[in-house]
Amino acid sequence: MPKKAKELGPLAVSRLTAPGKYAVGGVDGLYLNISDTGAGYWVLRATIAGKRREIGLGAYSSKGMGVAEARTAALAKREDIKRGIDPVMARKEAASQLRAGQALEMTFEKTAERYIAAKEIEWRNSKHGAQWTYTLAEYAHPIIGKMQVRHVTRSHVLEILEPIWQAKTETASRLRGRIEAILDYARVKGFRDEGVNPAAWRGNLDKLLSAPKKTKRVRNHPALPIVQMGAFMKTLRTIEGVSARCLEFSILTAARSGEARAADWREIDLEKGIWAVPAEKMKARKEHRVPLPAAAVRLLKTIERQDDVYLVFPSPRANRALSDMSLLAIMRRQGLEATPHGFRSTFRDWASEYTNYPRELAEVALAHIKGDATEAAYWRSDVLQKRRRLMEDWAAFCDKVIEAGAVIPMNKKA
Repeated sequence: MPKKAKELGPLAVSRLTAPGKYAVGGVDGLYLNISDTGAGYWVLRATIAGKRREIGLGAYSSKGMGVAEARTAALAKREDIKRGIDPVMARKEAASQLRAGQALEMTFEKTAERYIAAKEIEWRNSKHGAQWTYTLAEYAHPIIGKMQVRHVTRSHVLEILEPIWQAKTETASRLRGRIEAILDYARVKGFRDEGVNPAAWRGNLDKLLSAPKKTKRVRNHPALPIVQMGAFMKTLRTIEGVSARCLEFSILTAARSGEARAADWREIDLEKGIWAVPAEKMKARKEHRVPLPAAAVRLLKTIERQDDVYLVFPSPRANRALSDMSLLAIMRRQGLEATPHGFRSTFRDWASEYTNYPRELAEVALAHIKGDATEAAYWRSDVLQKRRRLMEDWAAFCDKVIEAGAVIPMNKKA
């Protein structure tokens, strides 16, 4: 009969510092392993179904799992073994179930990140990954980003694609292919059930959307005529709701719809009147500092911030960004063909036709970095204060209701 180990107390155990395995008694097979680094780890040696097993119980700590706690844990494992439970197999099964559960909880956005990380190495152009990230963040994530990827349906895919299928056919077609690839990846990884990919084209979306090559092209971003700007802003300010305020903010800042919808309170300094849009949210992948005109600051100060919500314009349905459709719907209810993005064209037309501001300044305000050396120099220097005057003048112009047939006043400041 094997000799029983002497039952060691906490003080005696604390003195075990040399590397090795020490029987501490109290429970058959309970050992404290001391590694070469001096760290201790509790192990229970037991025979299960004729096989010798070492069952880890946790790290030794006089203030955590001391000898008394280790004996309690070892006794519990001994009881499991008596009932026919293999603690090692039970732990592996629990870990397997946890992984399966985590797979079921995987969101579309997280799945997209994993897919891009897995495929980036084979993409020749380093900008390819950035293009994927931008289009998904702009169009897909506001609708399905936080949704469990296994719950994404054809209806969700259509909600993403239909608003841009005619206006941005090429972008929409690429986006569809990207969503399809991500959902295929999710299926293979076990994040989705087997079945028809809701973003697949043939035999699926080709029955619901026009063929990209045959889709009648429309003007990408119809703009509101300059003379209607003041009247529209007056009407817009009478409309209640988060979407209306987001649209007003995007107009006053000449920002892209997606940038305004994703605006974060942590990016905004109301005292300095600056909105610093991080590079990852910008189409050009470069941080863009936006000088906020006084009207935009006043607008932001009227918004009641929600606890633990950083989005300036969160969707009423959940803590996520508004969809592009929510802003477009405001335009359509006013009987306008213009789009939210089209206001950037209105701003550009106003700056070039009715002010003396340099063309390059307006291009930087719009975060356009293409152009000649002069324009590139403007971009490098940021010209924040000059742009602040430009944006204040734009906000003032947006307040003016111009009667039919009246001459638009020329702003000679620059």
